[in-house]
Amino acid sequence: MTLRPAGAADAPRLAVVVRAAYGGYVASIGVTPGPLGEDYAEVVGRGGATVAERDGALAGLVVLSVDDEGFVIENVAVDPAHQGTGVGRALLAHAEAAARAAGFDSIHLWTHERMVANLALYRRIGYVEFARRRRGGEPVVHLRKPLG
Repeated sequence: MTLRPAGAADAPRLAVVVRAAYGGYVASIGVTPGPLGEDYAEVVGRGGATVAERDGALAGLVVLSVDDEGFVIENVAVDPAHQGTGVGRALLAHAEAAARAAGFDSIHLWTHERMVANLALYRRIGYVEFARRRRGGEPVVHLRKPLG
């Protein structure tokens, strides 16, 4: 597996991976997750998007930025065909390394409160809830991980 910055030519494939990764949540949470509505050409143009490739296939992506609360993972998505193979872990490790390199001592993200499997995963790998808020009218849980 290799990680590299996303380029303009990747945008259509990013949208496909995100649809595959998040599509199943529509029924379970009752709304369309935010990443499904993104314009991936614009996301790539902003910078901060990294793709994971395995055997020539786009296996996943992570989108990073800085907001008022620090270094943030805006989106992490893994193609279901590659879930459970370490792609997600590699993308999260990349995000943490990027946050450290940028001088941050923590990293944060949010997820819908009904995405319970995601919440359990993030808690298992060291993320701690610090707030519950509404984002786009939906209840989300904000989590932060200290970087040691």
